[in-house]
Amino acid sequence: MEIFRTGEATVQYPFAPMPVCKDFRGKPEHRAEGCIACAACTVACPANAIGMETDTAAGNRIWSIDYGRCVFCGRCEESCPTGAIRLSDDFELAVGSKADLTRKAVFTLADCACCGKPFAPAKEVDYVARLLSQSARSAEEADRLRLTVSTCPACKRAQDVHHIAGMGIGRQMTKEPETTP
Repeated sequence: MEIFRTGEATVQYPFAPMPVCKDFRGKPEHRAEGCIACAACTVACPANAIGMETDTAAGNRIWSIDYGRCVFCGRCEESCPTGAIRLSDDFELAVGSKADLTRKAVFTLADCACCGKPFAPAKEVDYVARLLSQSARSAEEADRLRLTVSTCPACKRAQDVHHIAGMGIGRQMTKEPETTP
């Protein structure tokens, strides 16, 4: 009679879903359509479970996560600027093969507006260009910012050197300082 009065003391799992609390940290779910491949999650991951490899010859960046290394800390979710990674309620990660614990996503690299070489994920370049165009004061400034974002670092350095040479700063720096009596 005592058992009927107190109710069940055990959980029905695995025959029924396991109830989890509100802030449960389960498996990180990656939505490739929302990801800009900025690598913020790879820098934030303390277990090095998330990685990115850039192949400029193929013109792509491969994002991957190894759930076997993941410690479910949630730093990837905190660092993602677009919310493409969310911790789910899923905690059942049993697989038949270790390779099944790895998930990958492939992103296309954008070509430089000057030299045409791939340099950054196209989605990231577009995301930054949209953010900067919102703060632009005019359409002309927005176009200039979009061109700057679409240029690789090597071409930006070359443009800066050319711009500085045109300003004549080098000549001003080589002058002898004037002395006052």
